[in-house]
Amino acid sequence: MATTQPTPIGRILLKNVRLSFAQGLFEATVIPGADATAKPKYNCGLIVPPDHPQYNALIEKQKAVAREKWTGKDKAGKPLWEGVYLALEKKDRLAVHDGDAKPSYDGYPGNFFLSPSALENAAPTVIDLDRSLLSAKLGRPYSGCYVNAAIELWAQDNNFGQRVNARLRGIQFFADGDSFSAGRPADADEFESVEEGAGADDFA
Repeated sequence: MATTQPTPIGRILLKNVRLSFAQGLFEATVIPGADATAKPKYNCGLIVPPDHPQYNALIEKQKAVAREKWTGKDKAGKPLWEGVYLALEKKDRLAVHDGDAKPSYDGYPGNFFLSPSALENAAPTVIDLDRSLLSAKLGRPYSGCYVNAAIELWAQDNNFGQRVNARLRGIQFFADGDSFSAGRPADADEFESVEEGAGADDFA
């Protein structure tokens, strides 16, 4: 009889959050400026307003993975994870970031954001409301729309340092929104119907 694997404590399905940098969902790339050993990744931005109903749960997930990773007590007898978490928070090395630090990015000021990613061999699932698969050529999801996002927070402690990261597992288009500066492709109904044989003078 197969055993059921426990759900990782860092997993969460964020509902109705805003998407940015949507192009990273369909093509794995190396982030500009990364070192020579960096691997291509899928990525996007997720914008979470401070009054989002899942914001507190998201922060609790962030703390839970830190608690699981850094066990034991520090020299003062306090839980080790608390000190590590506070240090990571001060250095902005947690998965949830303050959007005010990105004032030139559409939708970021006044909100929080995550930048989840996935390695090239673990492409995220990207689906529509009816769960059908989406692709870049379909024009959605696009930067500025609203999505449901399946992510997994995890704690890193290796030669690259200590952090709490977000892994991108899947994105579901949820609702239209004002597109960000990158824009979205035009919908077919934005164009007028053109009769066969029409010339340039017909559109003057």
